Amino acid sequence: MSLNRIVGIRTAVRNELEKISAGERVLVACSGGADSLALAYAVAKEAPVLALAAVGVTIDHQLQTGSQLQAQKVLAQLVNMGLKGSQILTVDVTPLDGLEASARRARYEALDKASAAAGHAKVFLGHTRDDQAESVLLGLARGSGTRSLSAMAGENGIYIRPLLGITREETLLACQEAGLEPWSDPHNADLRFRRVRVRKEILPVMEKTLGPGISAALARSASLLRDDADALDGWAAREFDAIDWRSMECQKLADLPKAVRTRVIRLALYAAGAPTGSISADHVVAVEALVSAWHGQASLDLPGGVKVARLSGRLSLLPPIV
Repeated sequence: MSLNRIVGIRTAVRNELEKISAGERVLVACSGGADSLALAYAVAKEAPVLALAAVGVTIDHQLQTGSQLQAQKVLAQLVNMGLKGSQILTVDVTPLDGLEASARRARYEALDKASAAAGHAKVFLGHTRDDQAESVLLGLARGSGTRSLSAMAGENGIYIRPLLGITREETLLACQEAGLEPWSDPHNADLRFRRVRVRKEILPVMEKTLGPGISAALARSASLLRDDADALDGWAAREFDAIDWRSMECQKLADLPKAVRTRVIRLALYAAGAPTGSISADHVVAVEALVSAWHGQASLDLPGGVKVARLSGRLSLLPPIV
């Protein structure tokens, strides 16, 4: 049997593992699905060659009957493929902003803690090119900006995604080649979830009406947009470092391209004390209007108690009163 899919996945994984110093530990997150199972197999084969200690982790979200039994099955596969010391991380999901988002937050909190306990180890995730395409469409549906449309980064802090150039179909075939038994999560077929509707309904229609290769094209667009977002973020960071965010000259802000100006404003609002993730596009638009569409607007009250006003040609930010 040809092992071309396994070879491709192992090569992608090895390219990332080679960036890690010998003797360090890496974690590979595995749900038991084909994507993460193929990833775990590749890590198990490649890490020892590079003198890296690899450990598998699987998350039990406790959202389905028998979830603990399924987690035990995943754990057994991880151990059998050579990932000794693998473990189950059990999390409690509090549905604050939808089941998908809440489960994701609980999952990443658990992985953050596991990484810290392992000496801030890198965590390998099994997202594929198909996941990337779905993320782009979801971002478009939200009316998101360049950063969101650039979807997932191959490397983001402790998180590494080696399979963003690999398709979901390729991971399924790789599992067959390696004799692995992937699990099909019922949630991945539940049309109540937006990502599943994109996967099952929207992308197939696009492929049928616009022609094959849509997922690859969307992933390619995400990569290009990430380059743009990185450049704009870098420009904005340099501008921000050169000013006093508490009192910014409106004319200097107005002279910047809008894409840079709005990024500087967002940085300033967080510097002033707005909680992480609390500043929406609407908040930024309202503040930006004090610079580019000034007609005597009142001051703005923003998340975290931050106040913004235009005073004598300057954008004044007042941190919350403690």
